[in-house]
Parts: sequence; structure tokens; C-alpha cells
Amino acid sequence: MTDRPTAVVTGASSGIGAATARALAAAGFHVVLGARRVDRCAEIAAEISGTALRLDVTDADSVAAFAAAVPDCRLLVNNAGGAKGLEPVIEADEDDWRWMYETNVIGSLRVTKALMPALLASGDGHIITVTSIAALEPYDNGAGYTGAKHAQAMLHRTLRGELLGQPIRLTEILPGMVETEFSLVRFEGDQQRADAVYQGITPLTGEDVADVIAFAATRPSNVNLDQIVLKPRAQYNASRAYRQS
Repeated sequence: MTDRPTAVVTGASSGIGAATARALAAAGFHVVLGARRVDRCAEIAAEISGTALRLDVTDADSVAAFAAAVPDCRLLVNNAGGAKGLEPVIEADEDDWRWMYETNVIGSLRVTKALMPALLASGDGHIITVTSIAALEPYDNGAGYTGAKHAQAMLHRTLRGELLGQPIRLTEILPGMVETEFSLVRFEGDQQRADAVYQGITPLTGEDVADVIAFAATRPSNVNLDQIVLKPRAQYNASRAYRQS
């Protein structure tokens, strides 16, 4: 597409994805932004001289069309995902669970498979997957999301062994609390409930996570940062944070 190496960012229309697109462009990549809200991607692409393409990771045909439009790729950032609901297991909504697995796990699988030939052909590929500290531990009322993130992490970590000896690095980014549209999606647009998640603490921002992603992406080719866990100073684990009244 350009003389710059190409980076693909999924879920690039807002939050961590949008911030990552900007950070990678500043680091010298030509960024292909993929998301369902392609109008938002187009605005960011115009700002950073990137390319916006529609992408729905839950739709196999959409992923195939997206990959066909990206002939070259050196970096893939699997960022598309999300959570729905916050109920105990006994009250779990099966449709919410299916959506979380389809988006976080199968979506990452589809995009990774589709772009693998281009990543290998680049001779210096890199797959960065944004999971969560929910991929490390459970928390009450979060079994659907923690289960999906554990599965997504296992997909990524298994690839680390399967691709050993190939010219591809793999980095897993595991953020704690990040103030984006994440909670707004989880609570189906309930802004008051979403805001309450971050009340009393200073959470990470999308830019904080993007900065770490760009750092990992710009290390020398022989350096593989396997996992990077980042949390707000006020957060100890998935269920415990210090909140100021």
C-alpha cells in the first residue's frame, strides 16, 4: 500500500484500537483500521494517512473480504472484542456468552488465519493480541468474559509455540481497568452504570495501552515481549481496586 510497513488494527473505531492506530502511525507504520463502524475508522485514517476498511470479526465473509484487501501485513493487532453482562453463572445469558466467545475468540482466530500468509511473507511478522487481566484470573459475575479471555489467550499462547522458528513474533497485552466504551457496551448503553465502574480511581486510558503496544511493536526483530500486564496504580487484581471517596 505504501513504503511504510503495514499494520492492521481490529476494533479500531474507538478506545484502545483508535489510540493504537494513531500510535503506530506515529511510529512509522501504514495503518489499516478495521471495524464495523467504518465511518469512525475513516475519520482516523484521514488524520493519520491510513486506510479504513469495514470489518466484522464475527462474520467469516467480512473477514475474508477484509484480508483480500490487505495484500501486505507485517503487524496484526487483534484488538476487537468486548464483554456483555455482569451476572453470576446461575443467571448467565447464553446469548451474551456466545457473543463474547464469537467476538473475542473466534474473531481473533478468523483474522489471524486470514492474515497469516501475509505476516509470514513479510519476513518479520508480529501478532499482538489484546486480552485482559481477565485472562489470568476469575472474578465474581464475570465468568463469561473471563472464560472468553482465557480462551483467546490460549489461542495466542499456543501460536507462540506453533510458530517457533517462523519469522513471526507474538505479544500478549493484558490491560486492567481502561476507561473506554468497554463498560458502555457491557451495560448496553447505560452510561451511569458504565461511569460507576471507574468512580473513585484513575483508570488507564486507551492511549496508555496504545503506548505499550507501539513499544512492543518497535523492538528489534529478535526481541519477543511475550506478555505485558499493565494496570492502574490503584488496581491490585481483577476484583480489587483502591477507591477514593
